[in-house]
Amino acid sequence: MRTEFTKKQLENPDVAASEKILRNCVHCGFCIATCPTYVLLGDELDSPRGRINLIKDMLENDRDASDEIVTHVDRCLSCFSCMSTCPSGVNYMHLIDYARVHIARTYQRSFEDRMLRAFLAFILPRRKLFKLAVIVSLFLRPLAPILKKFSSLDRFSALLSLAPRRLPRMKKIEVCVPYKSVGRVLVMQGCVQPTLRPEIMRSTINLLTRHGFEVMISRGEGCCGSLAHHMGRKEEALKAARRMINLWTAEIKRTEFEAIIITTSGCGTTIKDYAHMLRDDPNYTVKAERIAGLAKDIHEFMVERSFRPSAHVPKLRVAYHAACSLQHGQKINSEPYHLLKQAGFEVIDVPEGHLCCGSAGTYNILQPEIAEALRSRKVSNIEKVLPDVVATGNIGCINQIAAGCNIPIVHSVELLDWASGGDMPQIMEGRHATETVVDTESDVLVG
Repeated sequence: MRTEFTKKQLENPDVAASEKILRNCVHCGFCIATCPTYVLLGDELDSPRGRINLIKDMLENDRDASDEIVTHVDRCLSCFSCMSTCPSGVNYMHLIDYARVHIARTYQRSFEDRMLRAFLAFILPRRKLFKLAVIVSLFLRPLAPILKKFSSLDRFSALLSLAPRRLPRMKKIEVCVPYKSVGRVLVMQGCVQPTLRPEIMRSTINLLTRHGFEVMISRGEGCCGSLAHHMGRKEEALKAARRMINLWTAEIKRTEFEAIIITTSGCGTTIKDYAHMLRDDPNYTVKAERIAGLAKDIHEFMVERSFRPSAHVPKLRVAYHAACSLQHGQKINSEPYHLLKQAGFEVIDVPEGHLCCGSAGTYNILQPEIAEALRSRKVSNIEKVLPDVVATGNIGCINQIAAGCNIPIVHSVELLDWASGGDMPQIMEGRHATETVVDTESDVLVG
């Protein structure tokens, strides 16, 4: 694509990076067919190609963001399906991220919108506050259908409808010393996952320990910056990223470890992008690259370290939902399938697996109508394959799909833990109460 930025404009490093991305686009249109919002709405301005044109016009002409641009950029899920199909290597992820920063700087949102976004940015990254908010939402959840009748309150309705019907059973998470140590890893806890699905952390620790890894839990961590980053709150995102880099760098100085294990793929995508986010900060460039290089999704790590099942579990039909941040953002596609099949499950492809479920961080709250339509489409496709359970690698997807689906949905690490001698996932108890036979002669199991 031809661009006409001035030398003065290109002195801004973000504009210069955007200009390089824009020049890679050849307007082939391959991205359109795989864009969820275009598939739903049929408007080219709600496709990557359409948004690219809007962003180019805005940046080239030094324009403040308009209502039209904000509408169509806000509708983008940042699922990055377009990047998986683009033959020209257009880094749409970095382009849309900067467009959101430009919008945050130049556009005055409504008071209601500003307050909601500020509320989400403040509550979600803080575990104690988030847990309190979830407890309050348990009592307010019945109001969701009533609020949905009022268009001005639909986003508050969506917020309440996504709340769990009950808090999960809390069990103490213990870290054991493996029988035979083969290495040491640090496990990231995340922001909302410990409250919504604490069993994911427990299963991850058990799985890693049984495979001989000494597990360290990342203490004192905050938000990785993903939430603020995708809302265009650049300074908040960079502050969070620096804090995490400082924390993990200090951990490395105390005790060496070979990987930072991440079970929330949305966080993983952002952390692996730290080097780009902090490319202009000389105090963090090298440290950011090191942390980004250590970041490993649990699926890719277990494939690299040769997952070994040690228990005979029922051959259940597992519909694997590929989280967008995993398949498109991190290019981790075959690993989850391979692991689940190796564990002894029958893994079923979900039709239209490349399309987003509508979660996308805070998208299902900020764009509830589109998110609900995408969820309905995803649930319909899942139900077509008649699975016993749905597995995925992202807490946002779990929460989104569970809100509209009666089939149990778990993090795939819970199934892998079960297949290596752990407990059946809590949500499946009573549905598939079949005895699990453990291979007690395995030298990787922890007694």
